[in-house]
Amino acid sequence: MKRILIFLSFLSVFGLVSAAGGGYSLDRANIDASDAESLQRGAKIFVDRCVSCHAAAFMRYNRLMDIGLSESQINQYFITDDSVKVGDTIKSAIRASDSKAMFGVVPPDLSVISRSRGADWLYTYLRTFYKDDAATTGWNNLLFPNVAMPNVFAQEQGVLQVVQSTNGTNGLTLSVETEGTLSADAFDNLMLDVTNYLVFMGEPAAEKRKQIGSLVIIFLILFAFMAWTVKREFWKDIH
Repeated sequence: MKRILIFLSFLSVFGLVSAAGGGYSLDRANIDASDAESLQRGAKIFVDRCVSCHAAAFMRYNRLMDIGLSESQINQYFITDDSVKVGDTIKSAIRASDSKAMFGVVPPDLSVISRSRGADWLYTYLRTFYKDDAATTGWNNLLFPNVAMPNVFAQEQGVLQVVQSTNGTNGLTLSVETEGTLSADAFDNLMLDVTNYLVFMGEPAAEKRKQIGSLVIIFLILFAFMAWTVKREFWKDIH
């Protein structure tokens, strides 16, 4: 019975991994959650590009102060609608009904997308769009086949096309059809910034929690040492 349960657990995990990756190998997202400049760049890109269709209902603009931005900077660079306040949550610029009419589905809320997908998945997904004339939007994605989202970074990345390859996963890989405004390395760095911010948005207090945890561990070590010292001093004359 135990062996059967282990086998079923293995199948469940394998199924989840396959569903998350779509059979396409993930690239490593070497993000740095302590890099405030990267987070600020990612936040600006997110607000400029992603909020056009997506919302972040569990993220408030004032949490951007956690990555080094002031309230005046948030108002100046991140909020374009006078009716929106710094304490408001990040709402989509388009109504859900209009999004569904345009794309066939309502774009998902991205507040905790990094916690459900993972940084590597997001980083790979953002970089694997390719031209597909058969798709409604004219775009498709190697990691997420038949995705309803267009490539909002096509200008920077350029237009990619899918080709058969004996080296690529599932025999598919991407090649450049039209160059973008950024080099491949520069575009990858741009997507790392976006990924970094999405991970931050999934748990804004993560870095502070880690810092507090480190301080608690240091305190416990020092306390244990002092307790041992007191105990040794107290019992040294007792045999």
